[in-house]
Amino acid sequence: MRILIVGPPGAGKGTQAAVLSAELGVVHISTGDMFRAYVDSETELGRQVKAYLDAGALVPDEVTNVMVAQQLTEDVCRAGFLLDGFPRTVGQAEALEALLRDRDCEIDTVLAFDVPEDQVVERLLARGREDDTEDVIRHRQQLYREETAPLLDFYSDRLVTVPAVGSVPDVTARALDALRTRA
Repeated sequence: MRILIVGPPGAGKGTQAAVLSAELGVVHISTGDMFRAYVDSETELGRQVKAYLDAGALVPDEVTNVMVAQQLTEDVCRAGFLLDGFPRTVGQAEALEALLRDRDCEIDTVLAFDVPEDQVVERLLARGREDDTEDVIRHRQQLYREETAPLLDFYSDRLVTVPAVGSVPDVTARALDALRTRA
């Protein structure tokens, strides 16, 4: 099973991706985790990634595409994976589709987590991360609407929307039901 999770920042993608990947026995590939690892490494690339994240901007496609390509090996494609936080733009989705074609696999299902904006703002403020100010969070929400939400049309043939309000187990149950329905 090859799954992509889409939703606004704060929709619970990372939490659900970790639970779902364990439940389904597939590799969890998180661009957020990759970005944080680069930032923590304090390399030049890490400093560049940090500058984008601190400004609430998206890391450029050329950087993100390379990082994801390194994770999506042919073995991972065969075994199954869950992508969390990538692609974020139609351009990245097109690059991902080309990469997966080269590895003779494709995305089976796109889970779109749906949460009202005020609730995701509240969730993100509660995390207490240094880069989570209300202005930055609202800017990320706007970027999501402008740059990431078009993925819902791009993947419309594989899209399943999951209401992501409620407890983690409730949202997980809805997501697993949605995946069973698609199978």
